[in-house]
Amino acid sequence: MTTAPTGPAYDVLVVGGTGVDTIVLVDELSVPGGDFLAVPPIRDYVAHTGNGVALGFHALGLATKFIDFLGDDVQGRMILDRYAAAGLDFSHLPAPGGTPRSVNLVDREGRRFSFYDGRHPSDLRLPSGFYLPYLERARHVHISRSSHAEAVFADARRLGRTISTDLHAWDGVDGSAHPWAFGADLVFLSAAGVGERIPAVMRQILEHGRAELVVATDGAAGCHVMERGDSAPRHFAAVAPERPVVDSNGAGDAFLTAFLHRRFSGAALEDCVLAGSVSGAYACGSPGTHEELISAAALAAAVERVGYPGTGAAVG
Repeated sequence: MTTAPTGPAYDVLVVGGTGVDTIVLVDELSVPGGDFLAVPPIRDYVAHTGNGVALGFHALGLATKFIDFLGDDVQGRMILDRYAAAGLDFSHLPAPGGTPRSVNLVDREGRRFSFYDGRHPSDLRLPSGFYLPYLERARHVHISRSSHAEAVFADARRLGRTISTDLHAWDGVDGSAHPWAFGADLVFLSAAGVGERIPAVMRQILEHGRAELVVATDGAAGCHVMERGDSAPRHFAAVAPERPVVDSNGAGDAFLTAFLHRRFSGAALEDCVLAGSVSGAYACGSPGTHEELISAAALAAAVERVGYPGTGAAVG
């Protein structure tokens, strides 16, 4: 007689955030004079934040489920083929507006600027009948900053699931981000949108929401980390990339997945930061978005080579 498995079926459920990036390589993130510029080959990549987080967790060996809307179009079929090849467990509902897309300019230093076409109708929502069976079987849920995923917060809290999210380049003011900023236990964002106001924005998230930890990534300048009860965020320096930086697309998602992979195992904060920094740097060494994903073995080896980064200096 076979005994039914007990406990959650998934380590992580990722909700929302798949699409396709069209990447254009340019010398500078600016439009030159005239009306024509020859560039290297323009390529499409399966991308966007939920995709990067789901594939990143999957590559690190976590049992991962990914759900979203998806268009019945060329981009949607491209995404399904990628997930089938990777072995990622993905379920979707038809997207009435088609698959989201972005056009990303990437300069010679690997920096990027993205023109994002989310294209989902503003009133589109994932029905609870679709996501609840997966949420009930997951230990942790990562909710992408997509309006159609907002309703998942209430059910995740009701079921006692821990929640993470990524606010990306939130300016600390736009109220549309508040359900994510104040509804997640683990909040990630980019310092790019707030600059010197990052300590105040991190305090705002902790004071007004349920977060126990806020992490603001800052590219080559490292990251800022603040836990509930801290008087100020701590700054950690970035690690030196082991290969040339060619494209920063996907670096934030790579940081998040490696950081949380270590945190889920009970690692100390400093070890989580180091793993995230190593993974983010690794992602910058390949062209495209989420094309090369670090494995748990490769991450452990790279962390060993880098060594211990220290405890971080308080800022702000």
